[in-house]
Amino acid sequence: MEYRIEKDSLGELKIPKDALYGVQVARAQENFQISGEPLLTEMIQAYAELKKACAQANQELGLLSNELAKPIVKAADEVIDGKHDKHFVVDVFQAGAGTSTNMNLNEVIANRALEIMGKERGDYHSLSPNDHVNMAQSTNDTYPTAMRMAVAMQCKKFDQALAILEHCFHKKAQQFKKVIKSARTHLQDAVPITLGQEFNAHCNTIKGLRKDLADSQAQVMELGIGGSAAGTGLNVHAVCTKSNKAVESEYRAKIQRGIRSD
Repeated sequence: MEYRIEKDSLGELKIPKDALYGVQVARAQENFQISGEPLLTEMIQAYAELKKACAQANQELGLLSNELAKPIVKAADEVIDGKHDKHFVVDVFQAGAGTSTNMNLNEVIANRALEIMGKERGDYHSLSPNDHVNMAQSTNDTYPTAMRMAVAMQCKKFDQALAILEHCFHKKAQQFKKVIKSARTHLQDAVPITLGQEFNAHCNTIKGLRKDLADSQAQVMELGIGGSAAGTGLNVHAVCTKSNKAVESEYRAKIQRGIRSD
């Protein structure tokens, strides 16, 4: 296997030449051999959506040049499309509040963006995973934000599954509405009921759970992006910290459009 050499504060480390990840992810592989379980695909996609949005925001603010923003956005789109899943190698369980996950996204997007620019992987002087892909961000705000985004996107699929289950229970309630049986309470026979009544109760329970799911989805729309390190807003443009509600509203509308499109 061919390698390239990357360096961090701990020294040099050999990285597989064909790897899109870099030295910090390689360190995480060494330190967090815990479960062998990879990152969830939904989390990777949501995180890449966030990295793309941050690059576009920093570009609009004039903090990130067009020459860097465009390849970052293109690389993020490729990650969203699942083209680089094999390069997300950190364990799903890790220390540091998800820093290794954040860096896996930063390094994969940075190295792919470097390729798009015609540069070599690991040429972080031209485009840095930290200074450019992770500009004005921290694991403290990006990981919870990406997690909420992933949950919000999955709520739609979960609700669709629950809707099918609710319909099936309703159908059985109608089918069994004339079937008499004994109700049970405290492990003993009780008053007569119909089997249809039991299935109708299941149907109503699922209906209530779907309402709870909708309420929960609204709650996860509140995003922490812009808080940066420990929620201080450190190294974040003032416009970003003041416009979190606008960002939340835009993302909320995007999710709702996605739900309606189905």
